[in-house]
Amino acid sequence: MSEAGRIKRESDLLRDWFAARGAVPVECDILQPAETLLDLYGEEIRARAYVTQDPARGEMMLRPDFTVPVTEMHIARDVERAHYTYAGKVFRRQEEHPERDSEYFQVGYEIFDRADPPPAGARAPEAADPVSDDAEVFALFAEVLDPYKLRAVTGDIGILTAAVHGLETSERRKAALLRHIWRPRRFRALLDRYSGRTPPPPSRLALLGGGDPMAEAGAEIGLRGPDEIAARIASLQADAEEGPLCRSQVQLIDAVLAVRETCSFALEHLHDIAVDLPALAGAVARFERRCDALAARGVDVARLDFEASYGRTSMEYYDGFVFGFLAPARPDLPPVATGGRYDALTRILGGGREVPAVGGVIRPGLLLELESRG
Repeated sequence: MSEAGRIKRESDLLRDWFAARGAVPVECDILQPAETLLDLYGEEIRARAYVTQDPARGEMMLRPDFTVPVTEMHIARDVERAHYTYAGKVFRRQEEHPERDSEYFQVGYEIFDRADPPPAGARAPEAADPVSDDAEVFALFAEVLDPYKLRAVTGDIGILTAAVHGLETSERRKAALLRHIWRPRRFRALLDRYSGRTPPPPSRLALLGGGDPMAEAGAEIGLRGPDEIAARIASLQADAEEGPLCRSQVQLIDAVLAVRETCSFALEHLHDIAVDLPALAGAVARFERRCDALAARGVDVARLDFEASYGRTSMEYYDGFVFGFLAPARPDLPPVATGGRYDALTRILGGGREVPAVGGVIRPGLLLELESRG
């Protein structure tokens, strides 16, 4: 059997494994509308995806992942709770890692869970705690991947989000930091600028230090009009007038980002940080409930790794619990499996109607490579 045939067979076996545990197998089109992905991630997605033009459907992209089309399918079905599984190829450009495959198989498992609304006049039922679904997805992945002796690592984007919300600074600065949580270098650059660690560039000082910046602007070039340019300049002026972010606040963010321990010790550490940053309390309590839910499913949380920064370089839809399974003997390989919670994505694609959702994917080709090398 060819290598491609072996990977396809392994993909089918994994999909059938999830289906045997209650997931409904689904299919997704390989060509996806580019507009949806561009609206979600901006023009930067073009650097990671293959774009083509269809004479009838307009600009299209080869499927970079399954989560977006599966979410759209679930929202269209308008059901409250569902488990899905799928298998197929995804396509991603690898400009930064040309040694990695640009097309490969993924097998996924997703849970969507929203409680049914009560009848008119009836008492609303208690909402299910989403951490139980987090634990279910992780435990299933740990079970099916157990023979490969991979290293599991977990994280929680919601903890860093809560820390940013708790900063004593303007909403405009918080929004900028939140927008770049998934871009660690930009996030750090903003934090350094807001705290005064990095001085403003001379060009910005010159722009804001003179008279009317638009007086000698010359002819209009580009897509932005005068109103948009003026609004941007006003935003820069407002930011310049705001004082630097307190050093102790930056140290708290740094302390959160530095948490890298087993779940049990990480929980203790985060509780300590929350004493000085109370906005963390809710996210830390959720982390603690998730640890309990994982333990109830047989996961040894005392040995499970937690990294507060994990998942920040993945696609931007993960906004809560995240996890990955890595091959310790093959640090050159990308993660064999990844996953996480993406409630915010369902709200965007559902026009404001959020459906708690969590899932993950496995790369069967990497599993076979690990098998072939013992």
